[in-house]
Amino acid sequence: MPDATELELTAQELRDAHSDSILDTEFHRGRAVLVIDPSQNRAVLGYLRDKGYTMLASLHGVDYYPHEPRLGVLYEMIDRRRVERISVKARVSTEDPRIASVIDLFPGADFPEREVYDMFGVVFEGHPDMRRILMPEDYEGYPQRRDFPVGGEPVLFTYNEEQSYGKYV
Repeated sequence: MPDATELELTAQELRDAHSDSILDTEFHRGRAVLVIDPSQNRAVLGYLRDKGYTMLASLHGVDYYPHEPRLGVLYEMIDRRRVERISVKARVSTEDPRIASVIDLFPGADFPEREVYDMFGVVFEGHPDMRRILMPEDYEGYPQRRDFPVGGEPVLFTYNEEQSYGKYV
C-alpha cells in the first residue's frame, strides 16, 4: 500500500494533470483511497495505469443510502512491480447513475461493470454489451440497493405446507 504521504503526492499529481479530478483522499488502516469526480474516472484510471497500477483487481458497486450521491463505483488497482494497492472511489446520484466504461483500458472490467449495472443500476456509458448478467432481462429493480424491498416467495417447510399450498391428498 502506498503510505499517506505517497497517496497525497499521487493525488496532487492527478490534480496537476487533470484539474478537479480528485475530490478527496482517505487513508485508514493502511488502505489508500482516491475519491474522484465520476466524470474524470477514465482520466484518473488511465493515469494510474501509466504510473504502474496495471491490474484492475476489482470493480464493484456500493449503496451509501441515505447519503447523496448515493451510489458508488469502486476500483481496486494493483501495481504488481511494487506490490501496492490503491482504491479509487466515484459516487453517482440515483437520478442519473452514469459513469464512463473503462473496458478499453482494462478488458477485465467487462463482467464487473455489467454486474454493477444489474445489481445497482449504474449505467457504464460506452460499454459494448450493457445488459443484465445475473438477473433475468425482464426483472424490475436493482436488488443490491438498500431500498429494495426484502421478501419474496415463502419457503415451503413441512410445518407450513398446508397453510402455504393446501393439503395434498
